[in-house]
Amino acid sequence: VVYFAKWKVVLILAIVGLGFLFAAPNLFDEKATNDFPGFFPHKQVNLGLDLRGGSHLLLEVKVEAVVKERLNSLVDGVRIALRREKIRYKRLGHRGSGVFVTILQADKVDLAKSLLADIERGFDVAVDGSRISVRPNKEGLREIRDAAVAQSIEIVRRRIDETGTKEPTIQRQGEDRILLQLPGVDDPERVKRLLGRTAKMTFHLLDLDGSIEEAIQGRVPPGSLLLPLIESNREGKKDEPRHYLVQKRVAVGGDHLVDSQPSFDNRTNEPIVSFRFDTAGGKRFADVTRKNVNKPFAIVLDNKVVSAPVIREPILGGSGQISGGFTTQEANDLALLLRAGALPAPLIILEERTVGPGLGADSIAAGKVASVIGLVFVLIFMVIVYGLFGVFADIALLVNMVLIVSVLSALQATLTLPGIAGIVLTIGMAVDANVLVFERIREEVRAGRTPISAIDAGYSRAISTIIDANLTTLIAAIILFQFGSGPIKGFAVTLMIGIITSMFTAIMLTRLLVAGWIRRSRPTKVPI
Repeated sequence: VVYFAKWKVVLILAIVGLGFLFAAPNLFDEKATNDFPGFFPHKQVNLGLDLRGGSHLLLEVKVEAVVKERLNSLVDGVRIALRREKIRYKRLGHRGSGVFVTILQADKVDLAKSLLADIERGFDVAVDGSRISVRPNKEGLREIRDAAVAQSIEIVRRRIDETGTKEPTIQRQGEDRILLQLPGVDDPERVKRLLGRTAKMTFHLLDLDGSIEEAIQGRVPPGSLLLPLIESNREGKKDEPRHYLVQKRVAVGGDHLVDSQPSFDNRTNEPIVSFRFDTAGGKRFADVTRKNVNKPFAIVLDNKVVSAPVIREPILGGSGQISGGFTTQEANDLALLLRAGALPAPLIILEERTVGPGLGADSIAAGKVASVIGLVFVLIFMVIVYGLFGVFADIALLVNMVLIVSVLSALQATLTLPGIAGIVLTIGMAVDANVLVFERIREEVRAGRTPISAIDAGYSRAISTIIDANLTTLIAAIILFQFGSGPIKGFAVTLMIGIITSMFTAIMLTRLLVAGWIRRSRPTKVPI
């Protein structure tokens, strides 16, 4: 105990010094930390939703829309496969949860079945006479659902990151739900607007042969779609048609977009969105515009026509612009959505909660009071029971609090209200190791050992018990973090950090203080 290698002393003091350095920014205002020198730590503890205020949303992914889209694409795949093999058919289409087709050549039913079985993985093919059905099985539905939810989470993350929200919590909950927590968000309505739009953009040629009036009455020509004009573009344009008849076939897909930025039209000065395709999309866009000069070209967003300009000349640069009577904020949001990518399915808001910053401030104040009261009682108790050794333990406890704050700041871990409870619990647990050591030293003194021998035996014999006790608690905290969610994770994070830092301060720092005292005073008895 008395001897500490110099490198150990330097290492312990360096860790303590770094702890104070990384914890220091939390004493200043967030704006003040931006003026710190580049080499100085400037990160502060991230406050969670319950402490900082913000929005809590529970979203549901409408997987049925993805299944319907897959069935639509499957219809096209079936049509291509049957035509390639020159198999005659009728009544091809999707109804309910499957795709159905009637084969007109009885001798080619088996061939048609084998062709359709190879089109999509996860789908079952059944034959009833000359009628063939293709339906997704349980495995296929699960794959579709999992892929849709995973992709939705990624797109939601991109959209939220684009808004500049710090430390959002975005995680899957159950089979088809997404939990979203946004600390510090002061405009939850904008977030809901961003998440409520699929942002699927496609380009279609108009069907100039069909009649819009007949389509509105329900007689839509095969291979065409009747789409409404987007609401923002109807205002002030009475001569603008409210519906467009477009070809169902997508001329250019929005999945080829690589960038979109808000800007202003040079002639009208109205807000627009400029976009740029990748190489493949640019080539396809150029081919379509080259072959359809002087024909209208519909820009469709979420099954609504944004605009339908006439192609005056081939567009060869792989870029273009969208004008739709947007406000500046709408242009910014649309550009953000197109950059982040389209959602595979609509999101429905099932639950919404908003926590005001005032409530968060009250929670922080209550947490501070609880922490200070717990800390003061523990400090007083240790001094009364263990005297000078209790003072050493108190110094280590205070350093432990600083280290917890510094680790939370450095790792940018989110501190929640249960996290504060974890810190308060850590205050009591942090002195456990010292209590074990000090009680062991008392026993050794009663057994007649000299002060140095008693202290050395106390530390060496208590160390295994300390490690076992803290290790079992650490395992429990890891399990809470791994399998818990939300508040439970916040508690587990501070508990894990507190266990690790308390072991360091109890085993290393307190021991260093005791060793320094022994070397200076050469005691004849232990003041414990």
